[in-house]
Amino acid sequence: MKLRTIFAATLVATGALTLTQAARAAGETVGVSWSNFQEERWKTDEAAIKAALEKAGLKYISADAAGSAEKQAADVESLITKGAKALIILAWDQDAILPSVQKAKQRGIPVIAYDRLIQDKDVTYLTFNNVEVGRMQAREVFKVQPKGNYVFIKGAATDPNADFLRGGQQEVLDAAIKKGDIKNVGEQYTDGWAPENAQKNMEQILTKTGGKVDAVVASNDGTAGGVVAALKAHNMVGIPVSGQDGDKAALNRVARGEQTVSVWKDSRELGKVAGEVAAALVAKKKPANTTVFKDGSKKIPQQAILLAPVPITKANLKVVVDAKWITKDELCAGVDKAKAPAACK
Repeated sequence: MKLRTIFAATLVATGALTLTQAARAAGETVGVSWSNFQEERWKTDEAAIKAALEKAGLKYISADAAGSAEKQAADVESLITKGAKALIILAWDQDAILPSVQKAKQRGIPVIAYDRLIQDKDVTYLTFNNVEVGRMQAREVFKVQPKGNYVFIKGAATDPNADFLRGGQQEVLDAAIKKGDIKNVGEQYTDGWAPENAQKNMEQILTKTGGKVDAVVASNDGTAGGVVAALKAHNMVGIPVSGQDGDKAALNRVARGEQTVSVWKDSRELGKVAGEVAAALVAKKKPANTTVFKDGSKKIPQQAILLAPVPITKANLKVVVDAKWITKDELCAGVDKAKAPAACK
């Protein structure tokens, strides 16, 4: 009965595990390879993964590639050597990671592509619906600014999510672009998703256009932060800017009127499901509630779980406060009382 209790937490994502499967998995190790653990959100993801694995009676080990494809390859090898029976990989480079995935497969170690696609038929892909995130970003910016000069600050060229997001944004804005209501005056990938690179790219576009920019569709909160910094230098704060991840600094920018939307992807839920799926795979159990994903550039069908994102604007900031994602004090720091959103009153 004890083992049944230990694995109860995995039932939603994995379906029932037999006692034999549970006994096989208990005490085993799951390795997590982080691409760049410096970003704010990954600490939240990690805590959720750890908690889910602990509930499943599994051990957690990890490594941080610190933005290096070469180090990530070495990290994966090290995690395998340390006895990982399943791997959760947040890939820095979707192509460079493939030899490491093959090494894991040769040893019979299942791999979960965490939040970023790894195109391999045997890899389980776990993320939020990134195309829908892109749609949500564009919808909210378009509501505020249906005409004018748009800039697109994309994610890293090595990350498939950058193009999934951009595809969703284009779906929403395509008609207005074709009509001539919206003009694309600048579009740049952001190396490493780094805010400082986004700021530099935005500065260059502002210089090129003579500051004639009416809206910025930035693909995450880090790049949005870089964009807002560039806009501040040009006294242009307040034009619509999108983001995603629900970073605390970004939510505060939404409350202050410096950012239009942060598409919230509750990484506590993503991390929880990742831990549950890893527990199922260690126990040789196929995860339940998966769908077939084949929208990557190579059109390789693979098992996937896509969670639903939520766009957060001034109108519904209370959602993240009520969910204990951010405190009211953190959200409302520095907010002008005369212009404060309802969540700050």
